[in-house]
Amino acid sequence: MTAPAPVFDPALPWQKASSVALRPEPFGALVYSFANRKLSFLKSKLLVAVVTSLADHPSAEAALVACGVPEAQHGAYVKALADLARSQMITPRESA
Repeated sequence: MTAPAPVFDPALPWQKASSVALRPEPFGALVYSFANRKLSFLKSKLLVAVVTSLADHPSAEAALVACGVPEAQHGAYVKALADLARSQMITPRESA
């Protein structure tokens, strides 16, 4: 049995799960978890940039800003990241 997915908080530090691989595609990327064998689609290259840069920023919010996500779209991106957290594609990271 796997552990329950953590509740996504964009103010906390996150990272792409170590068991997850991204395959770039013209529409964004395929995301595959070798741990739970789930396949997801990132339908935006900007979302791919956010996911791949999560570990470089102190919070998911900071990653959105650093990647240039327009403020009006932050809500949609937070929802997408929350979905990725629920499917354990991204995981919480210890603060530096």
